[in-house]
Amino acid sequence: MDSSQGSTQQKIVILNSHNENLVGLLHETDSTEIVILCHGFRLNKNFEIMKNVAVAIEREGISAFRFDFSGNGESEGSFYYGNYNYEADDLHSVIQYFSNLNRVVTIILGHSKGGDVVLLYASKYHDIPNVINLSGRYDLKKGIGERLGEDFLERIKQQGYIDVKDGVSGYRVTEESLMDRLNTDMHEACLKIDKECRVLTVHGSGDETVPVEDAKEFAKIIPNHELQIVEGADHCYTNYQSQLVLTVMEFIKSHCEEKNDKTCN
Repeated sequence: MDSSQGSTQQKIVILNSHNENLVGLLHETDSTEIVILCHGFRLNKNFEIMKNVAVAIEREGISAFRFDFSGNGESEGSFYYGNYNYEADDLHSVIQYFSNLNRVVTIILGHSKGGDVVLLYASKYHDIPNVINLSGRYDLKKGIGERLGEDFLERIKQQGYIDVKDGVSGYRVTEESLMDRLNTDMHEACLKIDKECRVLTVHGSGDETVPVEDAKEFAKIIPNHELQIVEGADHCYTNYQSQLVLTVMEFIKSHCEEKNDKTCN
């Protein structure tokens, strides 16, 4: 499923708090309400999930904005491993930009690392009523060895960095950026999310990158939480895009019905 065909988007450039330009695409419907979409690790705004969800939201008459975090895609800045709070601040700059235009950001959605970023944002800023976490990782101390090798701590202590081969480009993990990830505590963050904030976690039962058990941990500690497991889906919802979009849209439509906002009709 790739439903971005025929959709009209506007490129928008937003300055973050570090004077870096963030580049995004706005699916404009002229609604007051807007949904912000956040991509995952080493990905960008054009990832299939971002495109398909944005187009589905647009078809409901709601504007959607998908953008590249700093150091990713078309945005300025350097790529850093970890960087969760930095990206939460990028998201804050995006939300402030639209708030200054009298737009109302009512939902933030993130996939994988982006799922953690939107949860961190909610724990820090308390100004968004609805959060959608797609396949985010609960324990950020896990999943590192698969990318860096199981002896990553010993190697990074010896040389101060690890170079990772990743397709054509690859990337460098510094000790500082590794510690940023190890010191980001999703459990503590989720305890700080307002009880009024509605959180949807969606996770594939066949996810081999982030186990579905992580989603169940989020469900235990986030007070106003809904958990949806997509049976058989992997981390990127390969062959399950339609089901993922349907699950997300049901949550968004329920928000619209609850608010009885004409912009949602």
